[in-house]
Amino acid sequence: MVRVALDAMGSDHAPATEVEGVVRALGELPPTFGVTLVGQAAVVEAELAKYPNLDRSRVHVADAPEVITMADKPLDAVRKKRKSSIVVGLGLQSAGKAQAFVSAGNTGAMLAASTILLGLHPGVDRATVGTLLPTAEGPVLLLDAGTNLDCSARELLGFAYLGSVYVRDILDRPSPTVGLLNVGEEEGKGNAIVKEAHLLLKTAPGINYVGNVEGRDILSGHPSRGRLDVVVCDGFVGNVVLKFYESVLGLVRLLASREGLWDRPETRRAFRMLDYSQYGGAPLLGVKGTSIICHGSSNAHAIMHALRVAVQSIDRDVSSHIGRELANREAAQA
Repeated sequence: MVRVALDAMGSDHAPATEVEGVVRALGELPPTFGVTLVGQAAVVEAELAKYPNLDRSRVHVADAPEVITMADKPLDAVRKKRKSSIVVGLGLQSAGKAQAFVSAGNTGAMLAASTILLGLHPGVDRATVGTLLPTAEGPVLLLDAGTNLDCSARELLGFAYLGSVYVRDILDRPSPTVGLLNVGEEEGKGNAIVKEAHLLLKTAPGINYVGNVEGRDILSGHPSRGRLDVVVCDGFVGNVVLKFYESVLGLVRLLASREGLWDRPETRRAFRMLDYSQYGGAPLLGVKGTSIICHGSSNAHAIMHALRVAVQSIDRDVSSHIGRELANREAAQA
């Protein structure tokens, strides 16, 4: 059985959101899928009791009396709150009692705990969060989406390798294109780090690099190379892009409502692709395992899809493929 550990205390409305997400996932995913809810056991059990028809043979509860809050300093919290849901959940994966961990809790704590408890693949300078941004031609993977605010050129190059493996495995795109987010497409554009990263990417083996790209290219594609598959940037820029992107659906809804169009089923279907909950969680790439990070405001639908993403990552062995890719990169450089 594929078992995923889920932080039951992570979201804004925990554990109700997480338990409902599990209920939905059990109905959508194969019977070989099981989940361990990690959190304050009495609280989690009380929420599970609201679903008397739930197949409890597929649902376990692991007690974690402590909670890492959004206000906690990530590294300090991981070190001091050893019985928190994030630390206990990742510990289950490290011990082989789960193959993945999903959390809508403190992102910094997820990054720190995943790095400490699971470790990084050799050749990975930093783990990175990749977020799928919907477009008319299919989703684009943006990384880093907010975990690493300041990045070196070498780290941006590493993100390109990590993103390429994920897109190949999960989106079934055999030769994903990679663009470096910049203020212009021309050679010599950008700050010192972006300029250096551009030079590294141009000569990097195994990367289908199309060059500098602008923000508008995420939606419309590269002017000459078409659809982008991976867009690389530091976490400061990536998080700004992500948060603005998430606001687009609200703007569309406002404009459509003024014209009386939003209540039409065809309008909602057309813009469903802009709903982040369709994609669930964002993978933390580079760690030796599967860590999926969700929005704190995730609803049950998003939790369900995050569990689906976790199972898909396990089934396609993304983490092992990343390890091999980075090992080949290190050998080529040597």
